[in-house]
Amino acid sequence: MSSPVLQIENLGKRFTLHHQQRAQLPVLDDVNLSVRAGECVVIDGASGAGKSTLLKLVYANYRPTSGRVVLYPGTSQELDLAKAPERTLLAARRDVIGYVSQFLRAIPRVPALDVVAEPLMEGSTGGEAAAAAREEAGRWLERLRIPSRLWQLPPATFSGGEQQRVNIARSMIKPRPILLLDEPTASLDAANSRTVVELVHEARERGAAIVGVFHDPEIAAAVATRRVAVSQFGRNA
Repeated sequence: MSSPVLQIENLGKRFTLHHQQRAQLPVLDDVNLSVRAGECVVIDGASGAGKSTLLKLVYANYRPTSGRVVLYPGTSQELDLAKAPERTLLAARRDVIGYVSQFLRAIPRVPALDVVAEPLMEGSTGGEAAAAAREEAGRWLERLRIPSRLWQLPPATFSGGEQQRVNIARSMIKPRPILLLDEPTASLDAANSRTVVELVHEARERGAAIVGVFHDPEIAAAVATRRVAVSQFGRNA
């Protein structure tokens, strides 16, 4: 069995409610989880149980109160995201961790084609690289059923489902070793949900370690190689 790509150790998160005399709101406690290349681990649990918070801790949108989030544990590349400086976190997001969030965050007035192509153009120079990135972005938009007449428009003008498909394309177009999925099909119709299932399987086949939260139990069952309930987090999972 291969070594974990992602190791979560004794992870905890409490939020301080400053408007309520700094009351402490515990969300996660003693989370232990290992994810290997080619796995899709689906996190189950009720709404408000901390599933999305866990993904944000792995992506370092939130800093944990306790514990570690380790990339490539036990290797020369080992990196604890809980303690990494901002520049290192940005590099990890660029090269290692893809994240499909519940909301698209894009620069206003930037065309959808460029929003999707941007991850492929990071660090590249020259018109040929940009043209190749836009061509690949077009393939992703076409696969996710975004009409070509919309490609030069900013995603802010799109419907919620169209924005989410742009979000998926942007987050998955660049192959990364780790992929986080936060309810990626919540606003999608059946056909586009099936496409997302196909994309998850393809990411697994190329060796991505995937952690996902899904609102639809049928989608979760279709992509999961392993399922872990939030209530199991106190044990090694």
